[in-house]
Amino acid sequence: MLQPICDPRARCKCCDGAAPLYGVVDLNKNCEVARQVVLPCCGIPVYYYRCANCKFLFTTFFDGFTPADFARVIYNDDYLLVDPDYVSARPGANAAMLQELFSASKPNRLLDFGGGNGTLARLLANKGFAHVDCYDPYIARYSQKPPHQYDCIVSFEVLEHLTDPIRALADLNDLLADPGLVLFSTLLQPDNIDQLGLTWWYAGPRNGHVSLYSRESLLRLAQRFGLKLASFNQNLHLLFRNPPAWSRHFLHLPSN
Repeated sequence: MLQPICDPRARCKCCDGAAPLYGVVDLNKNCEVARQVVLPCCGIPVYYYRCANCKFLFTTFFDGFTPADFARVIYNDDYLLVDPDYVSARPGANAAMLQELFSASKPNRLLDFGGGNGTLARLLANKGFAHVDCYDPYIARYSQKPPHQYDCIVSFEVLEHLTDPIRALADLNDLLADPGLVLFSTLLQPDNIDQLGLTWWYAGPRNGHVSLYSRESLLRLAQRFGLKLASFNQNLHLLFRNPPAWSRHFLHLPSN
């Protein structure tokens, strides 16, 4: 009798609901397929599950990985093949966006959460942001969690890489001052996800995309910590409890 080689269901990492098996892709599937960069199959299957309640889409393949494992398998010398924007293009674009967004008034203390090589933090410091720190547990230089809080935390293309979303939100909540605001990016599942399945370009385990969110799953996470969720679009989002005064112009809140 044939036996399954993976569990047919898992517990949702956002709401603890039942998550049936959704599909499987080769480990080498990556996001650069959108730009016609296709790696050969390596023969290692990565299974994804999707929550029946909040629609969170995730894999448990990497759950036991250490930072050293991720460095060896994902964030190695070939990583730039599947994420060529990582080094300079993405930090440069994000720095320009933040400079425009905060043109009227800047945060007092800003943290780049999951900030990689620290490029964005350096660019923001050069653009006149008074106090900017970088935190990334996978980069030795920035691996120590800061001991203080920030009125602004930015986190670009990070949440989809994290195997434990609740712990990540707990860390963000610990580091967030009150009033304070988290500005983060992660691409939400498209409306036609059930037609696309794991052919969706953003479902790329070789990029380390292990957690793919619906709006409902982000709402569930925010509510666990008493945070409100707002979105500029399908990719750029905000978390806050009491928004700072400098954010009122783009949250469209009254000035008093």
